[in-house]
Amino acid sequence: MKVLWVEDHEPVRDMLAIAADKAARSRVQIDLVMAPTLMAAESRLRLERFDLVVLDLGLPDSIDPDMTIARVANMGKYRIAVVSSLESRDDVVASALRCGANIHPEAVFKANLPFNRFIQRPDAFEDFLMDLMPQTATMAKPAVRAA
Repeated sequence: MKVLWVEDHEPVRDMLAIAADKAARSRVQIDLVMAPTLMAAESRLRLERFDLVVLDLGLPDSIDPDMTIARVANMGKYRIAVVSSLESRDDVVASALRCGANIHPEAVFKANLPFNRFIQRPDAFEDFLMDLMPQTATMAKPAVRAA
């Protein structure tokens, strides 16, 4: 899975980079790309394809959380997940859902993330990211016959 994580807080980026490195060494399929600003994220989104964009709403170059999501959502077809300490994160996600964005329905409070666990157990990091992806139906569709 290829993930773009947009995060301006350097210690968080450092912990995520260590977790991604440990995951790669453990052969867990996570390709993590970091972007410290919205502009950097937009540059990456123009050049690469991602399965998931994890988005902090408190970025130095974006003062409107709704617009931050709208700008990212309009750049491609990928899942968006909000991981932020911003108090309005739940309202912003609810608004994006009403607008039809491909976004995880629940914002994640960044301060509660177990970064040390992600570093120690790469499978926990992978599980966290997979939980942010849309759930696919497990039932097969019946075959349709042509008349």
